[in-house]
Amino acid sequence: MLAVIGGSGIYDIDGLEEAQWQSVDTPWGAPSDQILTGRLHGVAMAFLPRHGRGHVHSPTDVPYRANIDALKRLGATHVLSISACGSFRDEMAPGHFVMVDQYIDRTVSRESSFFGTGCVAHVSMAHPICMGLSRAAGDAARQAGVTVHEGGTYLVMEGPQFSTLAESRMYREVWGCDVIGMTNMPEAKLAREAELHYATIAMVTDYDSWHPDHGDVDVASIVAVLQGNAAHARDTVANLARIFGGAGCPTGCETALDFAIMTAPGKRDPVLLGKLDAVAGRVLG
Repeated sequence: MLAVIGGSGIYDIDGLEEAQWQSVDTPWGAPSDQILTGRLHGVAMAFLPRHGRGHVHSPTDVPYRANIDALKRLGATHVLSISACGSFRDEMAPGHFVMVDQYIDRTVSRESSFFGTGCVAHVSMAHPICMGLSRAAGDAARQAGVTVHEGGTYLVMEGPQFSTLAESRMYREVWGCDVIGMTNMPEAKLAREAELHYATIAMVTDYDSWHPDHGDVDVASIVAVLQGNAAHARDTVANLARIFGGAGCPTGCETALDFAIMTAPGKRDPVLLGKLDAVAGRVLG
């Protein structure tokens, strides 16, 4: 099953057959919204609006653990994150898509793991993206007529405010980041813990605040670009469904927990184990 998490401006998917909105209960609370399921070009699909329909969740308050658990519980194997982002590069212009391959996590107020006291686990995040899914999504976006940049580092800030000029310059000039957004962490970490194939399309809406020719981030301008990006994103998802079967995984996403759990079986908390039934059931039995 291919799941899509839609960011700002993307609250549904066009063309789904047998479409229905489903409520999913999770041990981590309610997801951002009901999940839209159906089939697209023969592929089982699930769609979750990250901020909820009507954009009711701020980046900090998105229930990330519930979202990933709910998608896994429904049978999702691959998750495509579609996210609005600012750009630190002239060539990554508003309206372009960036196929992110790295993150720098600057969030501070979010639960970032399914594991903890009573069942400790450490997964590798060295290569946080499923490159098979990312390449397929990039091809799908190009087929939709979008300018696509392969590879890029996504700085994830806490928000909800935009960056100061000093921060924007530091992220660009000192840290070497390419795009900036507020939502892909801890989402990517949780997807790895759940052994899901995860990839990000960063849809560029603006140049953050560093660019001398574009001034400060202007929400009205962002919304205008969002509308065009959303149409391209829907076309991209439709194209991806057509080629989805060819998305192989060189990253080993589906075995991320093979050697990750450190807590001895006799010391594991049964209450926490019960909450991990969907995300870690393969290794916990």
